[in-house]
Amino acid sequence: MSASRSAYSYLDDPAVPPFADDHPLIVFDGECIFCSGWVQFVLAHDRHGRYRFLAAQSPLGLALYLHYGLDTTEFESNILIENGVAWFKSDASIRTLSGLGLTWSLAALLRVMPRHFRDPIYDLVAKNRYRIAGRRQTCYVPTSEERGRFILS
Repeated sequence: MSASRSAYSYLDDPAVPPFADDHPLIVFDGECIFCSGWVQFVLAHDRHGRYRFLAAQSPLGLALYLHYGLDTTEFESNILIENGVAWFKSDASIRTLSGLGLTWSLAALLRVMPRHFRDPIYDLVAKNRYRIAGRRQTCYVPTSEERGRFILS
């Protein structure tokens, strides 16, 4: 999976509630400690406040997972929605890192590796993420400083 559907296709889906899409949005598994760690990493390195975040377990998160045909029980792929286009798996991770500034933009070199090699590695980590890092009993709760970067639906 790379980009799915046409740009801004969610605007035509009545099941997807309206949301501010003026910044790239990362939809993540809010119960996964590993995924929440990814969000905290992005927050720490996103000096320009470029990214917004949304827990997959929220009504909007679930609607977006359904819209893109993803499993709403396992949440095995973060979604990056940027300029209305959704990116998944390794593509989403590489694009996110590339948006964090010069040092992290070197991650774009990973695109040289074909997706059919990258995504199985992503899938292996995603399938074992609870074993690797554990599971939260509740969704990730942003600090008061971070709250404006999260879409709370």
